[in-house]
Amino acid sequence: MNLSYWLAYNFFKWFGRAFFNYRVLHREHLDVPGGAVVVCNHESFLDPPLAGVAFDEPLHFLARKTLFDNPVGGPIIRSWQAFPVDQDRPDPGSLKKLIRLLRAGEKVLLFPEGERCWDGKLLPGQPGVGLIVAKAKVPVIPVRLFGTHQALPRGGKMLHPAEITLVCGPTWHYDPIHYPGLEGKELYQRISNDLMERIASLHL
Repeated sequence: MNLSYWLAYNFFKWFGRAFFNYRVLHREHLDVPGGAVVVCNHESFLDPPLAGVAFDEPLHFLARKTLFDNPVGGPIIRSWQAFPVDQDRPDPGSLKKLIRLLRAGEKVLLFPEGERCWDGKLLPGQPGVGLIVAKAKVPVIPVRLFGTHQALPRGGKMLHPAEITLVCGPTWHYDPIHYPGLEGKELYQRISNDLMERIASLHL
C-alpha cells in the first residue's frame, strides 16, 4: 500500500465512520486469498472509497477516462491504483491489464452496472464484467452498499445525513459447465446477470 493510497484509505475510513456510521456486515466473506473480482452496486461517487476501505489490502479500480485529464487530480487517482477506461470505446489493452492483475493475485473492484443509478434501484449489468470474470477465472466477491444514494445521489452537490452499510456475500466462482452452449457476448451478459442477482440478494 503506497503512501497516497494509505492516506486516502485512512481518511475515508474515518470519514465513513464519523459522518455515516459506516459499518461492514459479514466481513468474513472478504477473507479471500489471492486475486478476486469484487462486484458492487453503484449509486454514488462515495461507492469506490467506501467499498475499498472494507478490505485490509489495496484494491485496483476502474475510473472514467476523463477524470485523468485533470493535471492535479489525474496523478492522485492513479496513485490510488485506478486506471482509465473509456466507457464509449472500451480499450482491449485496459481489459488485458486488468486480467493480468487478477491472475497475479491482485483484487479489482468493478461495478457491473457500468454507471451510477439515478433512483437507488439496481440497473442491469453490462457484459464487460462477465468477460473479465470468464477470462480471469478468479473468485468473485459480491458486495452491496446501502445508504450512499441517500448520502450523495447522482447529480447531487451536497452530502446528506445517512447511515452507510456494506453487506458482503459468499464468494462466487465462474464455472463454464453452468453455461452450456453460451459463448461471446451472450455468455458474458449471462454472467453479469448472475452477478447482479447475487448483489440483489444481499440485504441488511
